[in-house]
Amino acid sequence: QVQLVELGGGWVQPGGSLRLSCTASKSTFSFYTMGWYRQAPGNWRELVATITSDGTPNYADSVKGRFTISRDNAKNTVYLQMNSLKPEDTAIYYCRGGANLAHWGQGTQVTVAS
Repeated sequence: QVQLVELGGGWVQPGGSLRLSCTASKSTFSFYTMGWYRQAPGNWRELVATITSDGTPNYADSVKGRFTISRDNAKNTVYLQMNSLKPEDTAIYYCRGGANLAHWGQGTQVTVAS
């Protein structure tokens, strides 16, 4: 059973930072694009950022310049560094990866509030 395990969510004040990590249970995940998605209450799940196997990132316009996606293939792990967080970034953040981005993690809650 393939697993993606996210860590690093929590509560932070506006303007603060958090770093999320997602570790895959299989080393073959390093061959594929991986991504972060988020879903706020009442909203559809949306793309935050993706990164190809060779490290090329892609970002949603709403997070460009504030979030950075990276990966360490030796550790089967992808990261999301989130800076200058805003209340509208509050959501459950999901990791996604594997062939055809078929696998999802369980999600981690990020809350940005005073």
